[in-house]
Amino acid sequence: MKKALIVSLLMGSFLTPVAWADTKDGVELAGEQVFTYRVLDDIKSFDPQINTDVSGSEIMRDLFEGLYNDDATGGQVPGAAESFELSDDKLTYTFTLREATWSNGDPVTASDFVYAWQRLVNPEFASEYAWYMELMGVVNAAAVTTGDMPLEELGVVAVDDQTLQVTIDAPRPYFISMLTHASTFPVPQAVVEEMGDQWTKPGNLVGNGAYTLTSYSPGEQVVRERNPAYWNDAETTIDKTVALIINDENQALTRYLAGELDKTEVPAGQYPRLEEEYPDQAHSFPRSCSYIYMYNLGESGPEYLKDLRVRQALSYAVNRDIIVDNVLQGGQYPSYNWTHQATTGFQMPDLEWASWTQEERDAKAVELLTEAGYGPDNPLTVKLSYNTDEGHKKIAIAASQFLKKTLGVNVELSNSEWKVHLDNLRQGNFELARYAWCGDYNEPSTYLGLFTSNSGHNNGKYSNPEFDRLLEESKTQADPSASYLAAETLLMEDMPMIPIYQYTTVIMLDETVRGWPFENLMQNWYSRDLYIAAE
Repeated sequence: MKKALIVSLLMGSFLTPVAWADTKDGVELAGEQVFTYRVLDDIKSFDPQINTDVSGSEIMRDLFEGLYNDDATGGQVPGAAESFELSDDKLTYTFTLREATWSNGDPVTASDFVYAWQRLVNPEFASEYAWYMELMGVVNAAAVTTGDMPLEELGVVAVDDQTLQVTIDAPRPYFISMLTHASTFPVPQAVVEEMGDQWTKPGNLVGNGAYTLTSYSPGEQVVRERNPAYWNDAETTIDKTVALIINDENQALTRYLAGELDKTEVPAGQYPRLEEEYPDQAHSFPRSCSYIYMYNLGESGPEYLKDLRVRQALSYAVNRDIIVDNVLQGGQYPSYNWTHQATTGFQMPDLEWASWTQEERDAKAVELLTEAGYGPDNPLTVKLSYNTDEGHKKIAIAASQFLKKTLGVNVELSNSEWKVHLDNLRQGNFELARYAWCGDYNEPSTYLGLFTSNSGHNNGKYSNPEFDRLLEESKTQADPSASYLAAETLLMEDMPMIPIYQYTTVIMLDETVRGWPFENLMQNWYSRDLYIAAE
């Protein structure tokens, strides 16, 4: 079909003048504009209000478009909205929507956003991201989510088809940046209600993004192709994006080097070699994500984790420098706190144990675990769960060796596929579990909000009224930095997790792929911003 289209266009060029876009940014384009990349696990859902993982969000940003998008440096640019006006009290945003259509030709209206946002907080829908609307500060979000107010009381109104009005409970300078998150994307009410849970199947899914879902093979691949109905299709270059689901990172690298992939993650420990051999393809740069082992402090959690001394001992005994320098080797940062250090407006807490040598941390860990009643005569056994991945496995093995050597703790390692791992987290079926959080926007509350008592992602069931108060208080402060600092400090005093490292993005990217947003800390990328240069 593509060849036929090209022939048709070329024949037409002899008859009438045709603008043939064979260059972009002064670069000659490849004849085939297909971008193929690797994802680790299968996609949870193609529904913006259901998806919770990073790989799924990448796909959501192609299939749907929110009010605003990220640019290459992490700033916000108009998406489905052309502009907005902010009231003098900085509480009411009035968005003017651009004229655009869904992929089925129906107009995109303000009512589509109202429906999606009400759907997100509908207690009957039970989205794991319902709390995000409260984090955004949308008026009455908390009460609607708990069922204490009707959906219509949520602070979002369609003034007319092209005008959306949102009211928040306190000024948030970063509010616009929160609108790039997939949970805020519109969905077509008529299609959702007609198709039910089948509406996200290829052929059924109707989106307003630059691409449509044309093929999905569970556990194998996701294909999205250019949407000619997208309002800015004329500026789109990539015709097709293919996500191949490859659980083995070494196999993915082999397939990349064989030319089957345009992008893949660098396996743990291989970046120095690959950077030397492929300097134009190996990349490492900061990314707003934190890697931890979450403790289960809920009712289903083990009794030993109720003891702060045990939680501290386990955390102190993990040698982060070895994990970062010897296992990962991709420029990651050893972490002793939760919020990523590069987050805008974040001040690192002064944590005494973070400045100790590893020998000092080990000695304190032994002291604390002994005080808690564990030792050679009463050894502690813990179960550490992680989702299947060679990198996660290497880190888990290293952590288990640290705990065994330093504390005599027996560690039972348990791995499972991503969806099973997520289900176990949600159901509280774990003791210690590998977890990572990538910021939804570039501001500390995207991290700290996760550990509030009402967070849909607080799977470890950490709860501290003072921590909740600090986060609630921060919402109405002109400068919440002091509350964030106090909250982060308190969080690490309570130690509901073992912080391991803070991310860098470590990837192999074919040098013909252009437009990658290396300077965007959030790493929100869009296929429509990419293009393939001629070799």
